[in-house]
Amino acid sequence: MKVGDHAQCEHRFSATDLKAYQDFSGGEVHPDHVPEPLVNALFSRLLGTVLPGLGTAYLKQETHFVQGAPLDVPLTARVEVTDIRATKHLADLATTCHAPGGVLIAEGRALVYTRDVEHLQE
Repeated sequence: MKVGDHAQCEHRFSATDLKAYQDFSGGEVHPDHVPEPLVNALFSRLLGTVLPGLGTAYLKQETHFVQGAPLDVPLTARVEVTDIRATKHLADLATTCHAPGGVLIAEGRALVYTRDVEHLQE
């Protein structure tokens, strides 16, 4: 893993997903928008399975939501390595989520701990 490496995924949340989230959380949700924790879950998915991958531990996540994420459209989440502190097993990543047409939904950063430091390049 090195600065500039990135990973992305696409996911379309449906009304069924919204209902499942509402049942699980017990809270009210906007009927036309994806709840922010579900958007953040896309970043978690990438960090825990792709980049850096298995063994990654979230230390910090900051996300600024620019607008609500619409239901039933493909959302593209992306993480990109912006800094590596190999001696501390830490990596900083920029996080973004876009709707079709490049519409920015959310942007932020994540700080993660990764055990696989032998492959980290500062």
